[in-house]
Amino acid sequence: MTDSGYFIAFEGGDGAGKSTQVRHLVAALEEAGREAVVTRQPGGTTLGLALRDLVLHGQAVSPRAEALIFAADKAQHVQEVVLPALARGAVVVTDRYTDSSVAYQGAGRSLGAQEVADLQGWAVGGLTPHLTVLVDVDPAEGRRRRGGTHDRMESEADAFHTAVREHFLAMAKGDPARYLVVDGTTPPQEIAEQVRQRLVHEGLL
Repeated sequence: MTDSGYFIAFEGGDGAGKSTQVRHLVAALEEAGREAVVTRQPGGTTLGLALRDLVLHGQAVSPRAEALIFAADKAQHVQEVVLPALARGAVVVTDRYTDSSVAYQGAGRSLGAQEVADLQGWAVGGLTPHLTVLVDVDPAEGRRRRGGTHDRMESEADAFHTAVREHFLAMAKGDPARYLVVDGTTPPQEIAEQVRQRLVHEGLL
């Protein structure tokens, strides 16, 4: 079902600038005449919006419950949004995907990266992005950019966000063919050009 479409995920810590890069990429895709389906996780579906509010702004939940909530969001998201778009040849661009759960719950919450990866993989039926763009910033810089507004995840201590960042980088190092790691402190237009050049190389632009 994914032969004719292309799946891109943007990952990184809070405040890295993922959403900005999603907008830049979508503009480039549309200029090239490609259908771009933009979504995010959690929150890309009606169910996902409810789960996002629950886990980020509702009462505290246990780490395992948190991992399961994010897995439910992704299962619905893939079935309702991602697979239909890929099947008709669209380019799906998501702000976060399974790697975020592996980094945040597996490493940040110390639940075990492989255990969370297995859960997420089952939830999405093994669907992996063709390209994952990791926008990397130091947690202190991410906190500075976010200012005074923080959800439950953003409010975690620096040690939590450092563990998340280190695991993102470890995943990228382990699979360089799938990842493009960019320095989130680079001017946004320069990052966007790095992403565009990678997609030119892939034959997408």
